[in-house]
Amino acid sequence: MKILITGNMGYIGPLVLRRLRESHPKATLIGYDMGYFAHCLTGASRLPESLADHQYFGDIRHVPDQILQGIDAIVHLCAISNDPMGAIFEKVTLNINYQASIDLAWKAKRAGVKRFVFASSCSVYGFAEGGPRREEDTLNPLTAYAKSKVQTEQDLASLASEAFTATCLRFATACGMSDRLRLDLVLNDFVAGALVSKRINILSDGTPWRPLIHVKDMARAIDWAVQRDCRDGGSFLTINVGSDAWNYQVKDLAAAVANLVPNVDVSINKDAQPDKRSYRVNFDKFSKLAQGFLPMVDLQSAVKDLHDGLMAMQFRDHEFRTGELIRLVTLKRLRESGQLTDDLVWKERSNA
Repeated sequence: MKILITGNMGYIGPLVLRRLRESHPKATLIGYDMGYFAHCLTGASRLPESLADHQYFGDIRHVPDQILQGIDAIVHLCAISNDPMGAIFEKVTLNINYQASIDLAWKAKRAGVKRFVFASSCSVYGFAEGGPRREEDTLNPLTAYAKSKVQTEQDLASLASEAFTATCLRFATACGMSDRLRLDLVLNDFVAGALVSKRINILSDGTPWRPLIHVKDMARAIDWAVQRDCRDGGSFLTINVGSDAWNYQVKDLAAAVANLVPNVDVSINKDAQPDKRSYRVNFDKFSKLAQGFLPMVDLQSAVKDLHDGLMAMQFRDHEFRTGELIRLVTLKRLRESGQLTDDLVWKERSNA
């Protein structure tokens, strides 16, 4: 099997490469990435891309046709990857997350690629009162990032066929240690804050719901989707990926961190405006279809994983929220230093 992983030099990519290399030792793994965050290594003992057979650097908006020749499956991680980045780079988010994704899917289908795995998000549910959201429920995307995911899912549905299986994995909010750690994710932020300042500041009133999933379990789900055929969910499948046990209110996440990191104070902003992003998610479909690939990491283990990983890095950055482990900060710095254009193209390439 020959697998192309786009956006493999981000937060999730190193875990996906490791999982696929272990699960498919004879497969040819190919990475394709713009390299925005290639320098953001965190405690890596080796360059994660050394697990790939080939690594290409390129813009997802212009993937050369020859890279797709002979590819059996595409794992499409590449995206402007959260709400704050989407708010600042709204046009680019639509460009990369939606238009480039569909262009890639069209090219892939023409090239004979058999499976297309799209990293979507449970954020498509936005603000959802009532019971946990199922895949068939009404979507309420509130941000450019979430809207781009919905649009891509919709267009992939029209492309899917028996010869081109498309799987949209609506991931819960990611957490856990990685060779390229992000600290702009709720649990990761809480653990980092607890370590460096012995304090967790919840900016909301703590009541919003968030489903979470560990990056190792995201990689397991991707491995399942790479192997999935039409008998398991049809040629087009949109599926919530996570665990019912991992639907938490933000205040519960803070409490879990405080229970494992000693002498931590938790402050809640009781006067905060209601957070419009609040949703619980139902994962019954995933539990039924993905037997053998279901989440294995629990919340306590995830907190310990982050704690141990940051300690091993000798993490002491009290100003981490303005540092390079916040993806928006890195993009802004690259743009302000003249290395990226406003459209997030490397200047050297745009001038070539």
